[in-house]
Amino acid sequence: MVKIRNIELGDFPLLLAPMEDVSDPPFRALCKRYGADLMYTEFISSEGLIRDALKSRQKLDIYENERPIGIQIFGSDIESMKKATEITEQSNPNIIDINYGCPVKKVACKGAGAGILQDIPKMVKMTAEIVKSTKLPVTVKTRLGWDDKSKYIVEVAERLQDVGIEAISIHGRTRKQMYKGSADWSLIAETKNNPRLHIPVFGNGDIDSPEKAIEYKNKYGVDGVMIGRASIGNPWVFREIKHYIKYETHMPRPSFKDKVEAVQEHLTSSIEWKGVKLGVAEMKRHYANYFKGISNFKEIKTQLVTSNDLGELNEILEKLHQDSENFEFVLS
Repeated sequence: MVKIRNIELGDFPLLLAPMEDVSDPPFRALCKRYGADLMYTEFISSEGLIRDALKSRQKLDIYENERPIGIQIFGSDIESMKKATEITEQSNPNIIDINYGCPVKKVACKGAGAGILQDIPKMVKMTAEIVKSTKLPVTVKTRLGWDDKSKYIVEVAERLQDVGIEAISIHGRTRKQMYKGSADWSLIAETKNNPRLHIPVFGNGDIDSPEKAIEYKNKYGVDGVMIGRASIGNPWVFREIKHYIKYETHMPRPSFKDKVEAVQEHLTSSIEWKGVKLGVAEMKRHYANYFKGISNFKEIKTQLVTSNDLGELNEILEKLHQDSENFEFVLS
């Protein structure tokens, strides 16, 4: 049984990665239903929380049916991160997670996210202060290093454990790689096999099929895997991996009708959470992923991503639902 303090996650937990503009409550609800064992919010700016910025505060929204859930924060100033931790704790998540992995220029070049990988002593000091600032378990998501010359993750994980973190998720790329090339899990395995490390180690990067999940489980010995991009438009991936691990067979893929129903639910939840204008706008990034690989769908997809009228969108989706048998056999 993998545990973070007293939080039981099962024998081989599947985690939903924190993803900006993706892992919000409407999307998390679907992932939870389809088997995610632990989920994280979108990353939240420490400075935004301190300024009481609406967008940052809204990301603190979590719901009982999502538990266990972690709220992820990022920032470059230690005092701001301590204050943000105290604010975050008031939302009563199960876990507070520190983002030391975001490679995006506007974050990393300010010394936040993966930017702190250029200053390991500060990374350790910040982590220690955050741990002291909360009664909740603190976890970390990070990368192998800043670049190929600074892959210090084995040492870094040990030092972060020594100042109090209770689990670590490692993306198998450097900041310089961004999301290019293949993730290197060999150092994730080396971290896990460090005899001084006793906290759970979760691997992240390139898990996009049940076969790969079980291959990496067996090959690298991690405690669980964190799934990001492969879940976008495909919240069923968690259920499919669990089924494959248990039975070594594939369960039926979601039908076209299943996909339409998921989109309808996702859209409705997005509007309930964000309002009509923002809910409609932010769903546009999801349609292509939900309906990926479906032939003769370009025209309908264009209608979905160009329409700002909720009534029109509901009509399109309802017609797709009624005509679902026409698309049933053209899934990739």
